[in-house]
Formats: sequence, structure tokens, C-alpha cells
Amino acid sequence: MKQFACGTLVPGCAWHTQAEETAEVVRRAADHLRSAHGEAVIRPDMVDRVKERIEDVRSN
Repeated sequence: MKQFACGTLVPGCAWHTQAEETAEVVRRAADHLRSAHGEAVIRPDMVDRVKERIEDVRSN
């Protein structure tokens, strides 16, 4: 399981997501950045910054 917490990129944001695949986490994060933070275009460097902050988590 992969996890991304937006607060690691945008201080103060409590949004987070989990998915089995990195690509799905990145897709969800991009959607969130567009809707919650007003990012009209998700640039490749932003995708890289999201990927750097994705963590592996154990599912119970």
C-alpha cells in the first residue's frame, strides 16, 4: 500500500490518500491539487515532488 499526505507538500493541508499503486496515488494527488489548491496545471516537477513524498505502508 502506498500513502501520500498533502501536508508534506502543502503545509497545513490534512488531506491524504492511499492506494495499491504509485500511479493511482499520484492521480489522486493531482486531482486534489487542482481542486483544493487551485493548481491549473500539474507540472512534471510537481509530480516528482509528490512521488518523493509517497510512503510504503503496511495494511492491517
